Amino acid sequence: MMSTHKSRTTRTLGAVAVVSVALALTACANRSDVAATGDVFPSKTITFLTPTSAGGATDLTARTLAKELEDEFGVSVVVENRPGGAGSVGIQYLAGTAADGYTIAVLPVEVSLLGHQGYDIDPADFDFIAQANSQPGSIAVPVDSPFQTLDELIVAAEADPGSISISNAGPGSIWNLGATDLGLAAGVEFTHVPFDGGAPAVTAAVGGQVNAVVAGIGETAPAQKDGRLRVLAVLTDDRVPALPDVPTATELGFDVVIGSWAAIGAPAGVPTDVVATLEAALKNAIAAPAYVEFIESGGNIPFFRSAADTTAFVQTESERFASLLAGS
Repeated sequence: MMSTHKSRTTRTLGAVAVVSVALALTACANRSDVAATGDVFPSKTITFLTPTSAGGATDLTARTLAKELEDEFGVSVVVENRPGGAGSVGIQYLAGTAADGYTIAVLPVEVSLLGHQGYDIDPADFDFIAQANSQPGSIAVPVDSPFQTLDELIVAAEADPGSISISNAGPGSIWNLGATDLGLAAGVEFTHVPFDGGAPAVTAAVGGQVNAVVAGIGETAPAQKDGRLRVLAVLTDDRVPALPDVPTATELGFDVVIGSWAAIGAPAGVPTDVVATLEAALKNAIAAPAYVEFIESGGNIPFFRSAADTTAFVQTESERFASLLAGS
């Protein structure tokens, strides 16, 4: 009886072992199939688009984040430049790519602006994964300007409507809207002088061609530091580390909060689990010391906002810019 029972037990254990091995082999095969078909994200190279030429701030943002994402994911993240049309070329290209998470892009503030200026661009065409940074606006005057404060500049504009000229980065640019918003908040009329980009607009102010310039602190803070400009106010909720002694426009009684920013996005329709994976990786990348140092070195602010919050933020910005453009 003992011998028979032992024999049956051995046969049973043997059968269990065979089944276990078979199941293990099947599981391994299934994992291999998943990896081969790309169902585990990411399992191949990610393309990171930037709608600008190589070397600029947006391009360098993409390249710095790409390196961090490579470390996070263990796959190649290749930056691809598609400049042109004030960013519209690259932004529109992204909208037509596969919604699988393998093509993402830095989407600058223009994604919420260009659709109101005749371009076929709608924030609804994109899945926003995160916000990556913020560049507050500022208003500055030549260092030898008679205007020592924002109040003095506003008083002069009140006394002689249109007499105060303010340079900006071009018609409909974020900094054109900043000057427009300031004029509306103060109830004064400025003369807006457009240039092809923020750098020449700042140069015009330094050279005294205009009374003031509205531009990002990444451009005005260095000019103040080397004695070429005097920044009168920053157009943000709180004072910024790059200009700790400069008041906000809000502190001075003008409710103006406007600035440039960069979001990371993909074409609409990316699976929710892939968006979540990218969002988590980007949160870590944006907090990485190398990225923080890069952003802060330009006077800007590293800033993470979740996918859901970024989506809502971009929509709010788009609606606000539509209203400002109508008044510019």
